[in-house]
Amino acid sequence: MIGLLIWLIMVLIVLGVVIWAVQTLLPLVPLTEPIRTVVRVLLVLVLVLIVLWIILQLVGTLGLPLSRPHLP
Repeated sequence: MIGLLIWLIMVLIVLGVVIWAVQTLLPLVPLTEPIRTVVRVLLVLVLVLIVLWIILQLVGTLGLPLSRPHLP
């Protein structure tokens, strides 16, 4: 359990550094405004998908059910 929490913290730190790096370096790249906005939206979308994947892995590791069983 402790190893899982350490893994989760490390992944979130790496994702935070990636967000910071892209947001810091993006203004230095000569792009037009629509392309810059598309890159930001894609970045957020990819990071949200990664976080959702991490949450699903965490739920699976803990053995929690993802849905309620159907009752008769």
